[in-house]
Parts: sequence; C-alpha cells; structure tokens
Amino acid sequence: MEKIRSKFSKQGYIKIDALLSLEEVKALRTIYDELLQDKIATANLRSDLAGAVNTAGEKVERITQIMRPSSVNPALLNNKAYEKALQLVKDILGADMALDFDMMINKAPHTNTPTPWHQDAAYWIDLPDKRSASCWIALDEVFEENGCMWFVPKEEGITIFPHKNLPNGGALYCETDTTQAKCIPLHPGGCTFHDGYTLHFSKGNTTDMQRRALILNFRPQKMIELEREQGVDHTGARKKRT
Repeated sequence: MEKIRSKFSKQGYIKIDALLSLEEVKALRTIYDELLQDKIATANLRSDLAGAVNTAGEKVERITQIMRPSSVNPALLNNKAYEKALQLVKDILGADMALDFDMMINKAPHTNTPTPWHQDAAYWIDLPDKRSASCWIALDEVFEENGCMWFVPKEEGITIFPHKNLPNGGALYCETDTTQAKCIPLHPGGCTFHDGYTLHFSKGNTTDMQRRALILNFRPQKMIELEREQGVDHTGARKKRT
C-alpha cells in the first residue's frame, strides 16, 4: 500500500487492474443502463458534457453525464464498488475520507466526441483541505478508440490552470502541454484514481460498443460538510470555479 500511496502522491493518479469482480460489474451495468434510459427520473441530474446539439429538432447526447445517480436509485450504494473504493481512498489519503458524490459518464457508440483536457478542481469551490480522489470505474473494456482515460503526471506545486466553457453548456477545458500524457486502458472492473489537480482527458468513442464509466468522488468528511453548508451538493449546472 505504501507504494500505491507514494505513486498517487507523486504523479496524481494510479491504476488498479481489478477493483471489482465481473459479477459486481454486471450488477452495476443493470442499474446503470436503467438510469441511462430513464430520462424522466434523471432529468434534473442529466446533461451532455459535449454541449447539446440539435438533430431534427431533438437534443442528441454525445457524452451523457448523470450526477448523483445513487440519489435516484439507492441500490447503487449496495454495490461493492463504493465500499472497495472508499477503503482504498482511506488507505491512501486518510481515515476521514468519505464519499462526496457519484456520477455516471457514458459515451455511446460512434459519438466520437472527446472529453477535453481539464482538472476537476476547476469545478469545485476552494476548500482548506485539498485532499481528494476520484475513482473512475470501467464497466466495459475501455481503450483508446472508445474513450479510455489519459493523464498527465502531476508536477510538484501544480495549481489550477485557467479553464473555459465549451459552447452550448459543455464541459470545462484548459489548454496546456500534454506531451507527457499516458493512456490508461482498463478491463471491466478496473479503475483509476486521480486527484483534483491532475490533468485528464478521453477521446471520443468511434466503436460499436458503449463506454460506460461510474465515477466516485471522495474528500474529507469535514470538507463535504463545509460544501453542503455553502450549498454545494454537485447537482447544479457546471461552471468555472470562483
């Protein structure tokens, strides 16, 4: 564990080859697909990270994001993903770490839309304790052509780069040197952990298959309480940090 802890601290991300069993992945897929298809129950939590475009008068989702999916279907919380990821985060960052929020990000077949380079901390309010970890869990075989994660190893003393909004309500992005970026393919049930300052990106899905990911975001319990006191529950519109 000390090796994992040191690697996360030094480069800002780690890869875990098998966080979940295939049975645990299958259980997640069932709930995940139900939530993807239910546009009524998820309406206020759902958006397109690519920015919505109209096709024949209808909005087409290219990068579907659903915030706080466990608030719609609490059965998600019973999956071992939440327990196993939290234990790893506690081992890496401390026993006071807790789940802040979960989210789903899906790239449908042939949508071919990248998620731009960004740092998660660009979305967050400033907190006195900067510890954080996001666990990105693959529910499908993920590789470069369908949108696996890429990371730039974090440099010491890194801060938040200037970010801009994509048009039409899309994600935040930043422009920076990504020549040292590393591609991280995963098998179903594999995952990565990264902190809020680590630059990451994924290419668009050009394949016939889904690219389903469940993301669990952790920070110290006291910082979660401070967020909630300030009205931050991670269900609102995306915006640049102020």
